[in-house]
Amino acid sequence: MERLRLAIIESYNELINKVTWPSWGNLQGSTIAVVIASMLLALVVTGMDFISKGVLTFLYNLNA
Repeated sequence: MERLRLAIIESYNELINKVTWPSWGNLQGSTIAVVIASMLLALVVTGMDFISKGVLTFLYNLNA
């Protein structure tokens, strides 16, 4: 039980004294970058999905 207590105290101490937290402006900038990158990736995946659907539909209709 003492080991658990010590681990919790050390974790708290590390979070308070050793971790470098980003400023509010840096946090907002990083968040915006992640949101934009996620949207671009979603658009790329959606485009690939439409293209593959079109190609497969074309190929399946050749055999019909």
